Amino acid sequence: MHSRENRLVTVSIDRSRSLEELERDRWQAPPPDATRLIATAHALRSRPVGTLTVEDLRLLIGQDIGLPVLLPLAVEVLRDNPLAEGDMYEGDLLRAVLTRNSAVWSAYPELARQLTFIVGGLSDLSPDLRSKVERFVGAVQNS
Repeated sequence: MHSRENRLVTVSIDRSRSLEELERDRWQAPPPDATRLIATAHALRSRPVGTLTVEDLRLLIGQDIGLPVLLPLAVEVLRDNPLAEGDMYEGDLLRAVLTRNSAVWSAYPELARQLTFIVGGLSDLSPDLRSKVERFVGAVQNS
């Protein structure tokens, strides 16, 4: 049982619906010569958000797609497993989330607070991930 203060904003997200439905924005089909990344992102937008894997979240968030919907879901994953791993390496979801533009975090101060709490308890991070954590925390504190 979480206190109200710790509860995520995700309760209002209908996980049975896709990003296309939640955002009311259907993208045109990708061009035939689209890269694998673009084709994958297009396909993932039509899947129910509750079925997206850590890798799917990492990929979409890394492309700044669906952030209002996906960042709360990612923070929820990171709360349970801060170093959740997609297809790249341990902590790749955290890295994707931390490296979003600081303006994103100004728009979602509660998510930024939760993420600051999550990363505050981490140790033994790679130098690269540690620097991303420090940059994120500094940007959030200065906003």
